[in-house]
Amino acid sequence: MTMMKAAVVPALGSPLEIRELAIPDPGPGQVLVRMQASGICHTDIHAARGDWPVKPNPPFVPGHEGIGIVERVGAGAGAGAAVRQVGDRVAIAWLGSACGRCGYCVSGRETLCLAQRNSGYSVDGAYAEYALADERFAVPVPDAVSSFDAAPLTCAGVTTFKAIKVAGVQPGERVGVFGVGGLGHLAVQYARIVGGIVVAVDVEDAKLDLATELGADYVVNARTTDPVAAIGDLGGIDVAVALAATPGSFEQAFRSLRRGGRLVCVALPADGTPADPDLRYRHRRDLHHRLDRRHPPGPRGRLRPALRWPHSCGGRRPQARRDQPELRRRPRRPSPGTPRHRVLTCTDGASL
Repeated sequence: MTMMKAAVVPALGSPLEIRELAIPDPGPGQVLVRMQASGICHTDIHAARGDWPVKPNPPFVPGHEGIGIVERVGAGAGAGAAVRQVGDRVAIAWLGSACGRCGYCVSGRETLCLAQRNSGYSVDGAYAEYALADERFAVPVPDAVSSFDAAPLTCAGVTTFKAIKVAGVQPGERVGVFGVGGLGHLAVQYARIVGGIVVAVDVEDAKLDLATELGADYVVNARTTDPVAAIGDLGGIDVAVALAATPGSFEQAFRSLRRGGRLVCVALPADGTPADPDLRYRHRRDLHHRLDRRHPPGPRGRLRPALRWPHSCGGRRPQARRDQPELRRRPRRPSPGTPRHRVLTCTDGASL
């Protein structure tokens, strides 16, 4: 039996362990992927701690920002419309699979499918040397984008890409990005790519400096300046992308909008509700689900252009690199001194 190394959650709330596991065999419609890089998402920390009502079943392998090479295909793989072949470089994202037949799936809302399975949560994920993937949901990675650069785009990238798409940002519109962290620094870039005038809001000068470096036209330190007043002096914003998981930030984002502006809620406060009752009602009216008909609907369709855009437009993706054994520490919340943006593990450094 051929073995591999994997970072495993042995029990909810326990430190991750590097274990020797058998390399899995791909079943019908599956592919075996030799992992090259995997991003570390805060969702992985929540999963390992069992923070959410629907909990994963340990032991399991986290990871849903994986990039690797298809090494084997299972029976029936490669025969359908997806056509994944040995040697393809693919992304393993959060949505590991969905039924493809229900009303949610056929309308492009696969993430609402009741039969969905999620990478690194309900099925083993990318924190390993090898991982299985449903070939329909293994998205090809463009040759021009390195595995190291592509990994964070499979979650943070596609999330912020969708936020900008859903908002319908038009060239010349002002876009407020509230929270310039692991997602926010990518939102700045995507908003710039579509021609938006970007206003970045955060409470740390270092993050605001990065936002300026990435193309933000204006920055506001919400710790020292009232962002609503500062943005009001600019004439308000047409779109607000809420990425900081604090009720006060949601309220500031909403109140910074011009009349007819659009608020896109990406983050979610811990108690699940924004601070302002008026916001809870009114923010929904200008959110509309938009599908890009040039690509397959749902997360798979959005991931393809999300991977292409930053490369074609010179986008930069700051990342902090760590090797796999460092995952043995107990999963915990970020603290001062930890990376501000995206963290990755690499299992095949020569391929990056």
